[in-house]
Amino acid sequence: MIRKAVVAGQFYPGGKAALAAEVRSLLGADRAKEEATAAVCPHAGYMYSGEVAAAVYARLNVPKQVVILCPNHTGRGHPSAVMSEGAWETPLGQVPINTPLASRIKEGASLLEDDALAHLGEHSLEVQLPFLQQVRPDVEMVPLCLSPMNYFTCQELGSALARAISSWKDRVLLLASTDMTHYESQEAARRKDNLAIEKILTLDPAGLHRTVVSQSISMCGYVPTTVVLAAAKELGARQAELVLYRTSGDVTGDFDQVVGYAGIIIK
Repeated sequence: MIRKAVVAGQFYPGGKAALAAEVRSLLGADRAKEEATAAVCPHAGYMYSGEVAAAVYARLNVPKQVVILCPNHTGRGHPSAVMSEGAWETPLGQVPINTPLASRIKEGASLLEDDALAHLGEHSLEVQLPFLQQVRPDVEMVPLCLSPMNYFTCQELGSALARAISSWKDRVLLLASTDMTHYESQEAARRKDNLAIEKILTLDPAGLHRTVVSQSISMCGYVPTTVVLAAAKELGARQAELVLYRTSGDVTGDFDQVVGYAGIIIK
């Protein structure tokens, strides 16, 4: 199936020319690229989080294959849903799903189910695609949409991803889509987000999961990020770098209720 864009014209421009121009503007001038095992990017409207996402994508030498893990905001579909056939469409064109890689991942991850329903209304993966299409026009992907799960299940899925990627013939980038604290004051959001970011930067997936739950941090994609961290460690990642952190208050000037956005590269 072709998964049509659902937030074009809302989270990002709905026209091809306008979208391409905005993504190019956010990415800025060309700079030296680096290879990475994984990355963490936000997924709000581009006016709020586009600068943070672009700061990550501008640094990456993106391979042709990307596995994108996002949270399930809608509550629809299977709690651990993959799409293994078809393509996702944005105003910039279609991003095909790499069916052989999706099948390799499913073979080792029994909790994953093929379910397009979980993906149909989910914005958090879709907003990553125009950046990927701009920096890597021939990009292919495997989309995973995940509901909350305990740490041991996250670790199991991370290990399955690591096994599939390590046995794959080409380089694969893991991408976790997440925003950070939602609708708290700037001071509270920064304090809570620093706790979670510290665990990511020290490559501590168990610590991230524990901290988000115990500190009631409203980081919507903590499960995808935990899974990606676990997989990246097994794939040999040794360091992580916070590229940029911002909140919606830095854009709007309203610091009473903000959403936090972090861009991180793991290598």
